[in-house]
Order: sequence, then structure tokens, then C-alpha cells
Amino acid sequence: MQFSHLPLDKRILDILGKGELRPCQEKALKKGVLDGRSVLVCSPTASGKTLVGELAMLQALKQGKKAIYVVPLIALASEKFKQFKEQWGSLCTIALSVGDLDSSSTDLGRHDVIVCTAEKMDSLVRHQVKWLSDVGCLVVDEIHLLNDHGRGPVLEVLITVLRRLLPKLQIVGLSATIGNPEELADWLQAELVRDTW
Repeated sequence: MQFSHLPLDKRILDILGKGELRPCQEKALKKGVLDGRSVLVCSPTASGKTLVGELAMLQALKQGKKAIYVVPLIALASEKFKQFKEQWGSLCTIALSVGDLDSSSTDLGRHDVIVCTAEKMDSLVRHQVKWLSDVGCLVVDEIHLLNDHGRGPVLEVLITVLRRLLPKLQIVGLSATIGNPEELADWLQAELVRDTW
């Protein structure tokens, strides 16, 4: 499927340019990611998973909601922030929040997309930031870290609390390595997208 055939805003299509969807992207679209359905994308590195998350975030913004992109490491957060700002900065405001975990970062409420670590997002939730109710999409990169002894519990509690606070929250989980994708998709109440491309 060509990018140009997607039911997206012309400005998004202009940024995407000419090209075709990769298999995991096409499967995610068929599972309803553009309609607000939660998806768990299990596909190898460099197969196009990030774009699935980006499209979900952009759709949330179109609905007047904010989007959160959660990563496990500060270095990865900085990389994604730079990438998103270069690609999507003309369409929305993007913030990076990885600093003081005890800060409520109230200025983040002015931004459309917030890139942060799970620990930072957990801190923001515990500080009960006012803009949290405006979040419509949560993308969790490297979601397989739920199984990590160090980071897993924070990520699991974060997802659980956000699902309780925001019942209509769309969750997009991205990973190249999940041992139990069916079980995780079931827990997330998400459509499972698997591909080996």
C-alpha cells in the first residue's frame, strides 16, 4: 500500500512523501491503529515499528488529544525527540522530559507530544499533572522491558495506572523481542501485529 493512499491529512502525506508501507505498518493499519485501537507490534529492528507509533500519535492530535512516547533510556529519548522534531515539528509541538524525577514539569502541558522515560512519566503521573487527562495515545517503545527486573515493575505500574485513569487511552506497544506476545496483547487489550520482515 502506498503512503498516498492512507486516510491522513495532506500535510502528513507530504512529509511521508512517496513510498510504500512496510508489512508491519500495513498490518497495524488493518488492525485499526488509525481508528484509535490499541496495538502491540512485534516486528524485527528497522522494520518500521516507530512509524506505527507516530501515525497513532498524529491521529490522537487530530482528535485534540496529546500523545506520550515512552522509551527506556535517556539517550533513546533524546534520539527520538530529535527525530520527531525534524520530521513532525512543522505540525505539532514536541517536548523532551527526562530530567528531575520529582519535578511535575507543568510546562509540558503546552506541548502536543511528550517524549520521556518510563520513570519520568511515572513521576508525572504521581505528581498528578493537570494535562494528563488530555492524553489520548501512549506509545511504549521496547515494551518487552516489562519483563526486565529493574525497569519492568515501573513500566507495568505506569501502564496499569494510565489505563485506569484514561479508559479510552490508545496504547501502541513496540518491540522486536517479545516471548509471549499473545499474553501481552491480551493484557493490553490490544490487537496483535506480528511480522518477520
